[in-house]
Amino acid sequence: MSDPRAAAIQYAHDHQDRFLEELKEFATIPSISTDPAAVPDMQRAAEWVAAQLHALGLEHVQVYATNRHPVVYGDWLKAGAKAPTALIYGHYDVQPADPLELWTSGPFEPTVRGENIYARGITDMKGQVLASIKAIEAIVRTSSLPVNVKFLIEGEEEIGSPSLVPFMHEHKDLLACDFAVNPDTGMLSPDLPTITYALRGLAYFELRVHGPDHDLHSGVFGGAILNPAQALCELIAGMHDAQGHITLPGFYDSVRPIEAEERAELARLPITDEFFLRNTGAPALYGEAGYTPIEHVGARPTLEVNGLLSGFTGEGAKTVLPAWAMAKISCRLVPDQDPEEVHQQMLKYLEAHAPKTIRWTLAKHTGGPASISDRKSAYVQALSQAMETVWGKRPVFKREGGSVPVVTQFQQILGVESVNTGFGLPDDNMHSPNEKMHLPTWRRGIDALIHFFFNLAQ
Repeated sequence: MSDPRAAAIQYAHDHQDRFLEELKEFATIPSISTDPAAVPDMQRAAEWVAAQLHALGLEHVQVYATNRHPVVYGDWLKAGAKAPTALIYGHYDVQPADPLELWTSGPFEPTVRGENIYARGITDMKGQVLASIKAIEAIVRTSSLPVNVKFLIEGEEEIGSPSLVPFMHEHKDLLACDFAVNPDTGMLSPDLPTITYALRGLAYFELRVHGPDHDLHSGVFGGAILNPAQALCELIAGMHDAQGHITLPGFYDSVRPIEAEERAELARLPITDEFFLRNTGAPALYGEAGYTPIEHVGARPTLEVNGLLSGFTGEGAKTVLPAWAMAKISCRLVPDQDPEEVHQQMLKYLEAHAPKTIRWTLAKHTGGPASISDRKSAYVQALSQAMETVWGKRPVFKREGGSVPVVTQFQQILGVESVNTGFGLPDDNMHSPNEKMHLPTWRRGIDALIHFFFNLAQ
């Protein structure tokens, strides 16, 4: 009897040229979710994905209409009740391609140069979506899937997925699964398989400080009226102490500590101080005392000023004492922190430190909790073993400093954790001109996903 795993891998290798041609076909569709003129292309992209699922013999394939862009669903549930059910997530929408003049080839004219293919959305995340589909194809064309699978491919990730949460609530039974697979993360290098197991959450605020009821002459009134810009800067400066700790009352009360074993795993990551300096142009590093830079950007919470506005900012001079000042402030959160709790902590800080000579308001904008997966779960271990088989080395585990809301939504709505994978690279120019994907890594990724699904059955 032939080995089903080996047969599926061989199928993927034998059909890699066709896989590439289909990827090019997918990438020619300008599915820009934020562009009203692209609505027909969004529908076309959704139907293209649905056709791929139909061709695999998946059942219940449907393009669901939403208030904005469609959601594509399909499933194969014939592995039996004892086999795990994986919900494979992805998105077919892409970022706008501007500025067009910086592209070497057309953003929707997929072009292979060397080992890379260039096109908008090729790595974020049409290539990752197709890698998942082609891994399933390789298995079903040569044997039978050893696990149950469901696909959930949306078209609004690049605009915040406004329709996804209502869809998930409405179709909770349809989406029921044991775990989710999210191939929307990436690797640190072509030769270093990487598993992202934690994502930070977010709490985003707008702080406005008001003083006089109109702009004043700084010579006539300066010194007698507190400048709102000065008050705002002093409030912000007080939100950190000299050791880089955040001073909002109770801010660290819910922060989950980093265990020694996890710190050792994070230390395996080939991300040095020089990496941060080289990629930022900053003259020196900064951070909370007692932690390394890689821990700062993934495992510890932050408070950052994202924007400041007040007074006269044009050319030349205007001696004005502004009536108001505004700051945009975001906090990246780690597991067990709650965005609403952070909101209350910010309010308490302002109530305690804002002088009586100003008025202030705090608006809470977007937010969501952090997520973390058990690195020792059967699902994560199945992926780890798959990557080690393909790359010949144990993958590194990393925390991602940014936020992927769908991972938290899967936890909150469906009650499942996600296995975060993906084969994009740091230099893939996501959201930038000349977005690319490294084809050898993409093909290895398909192989790894094939091994992953077979490992799950064990």
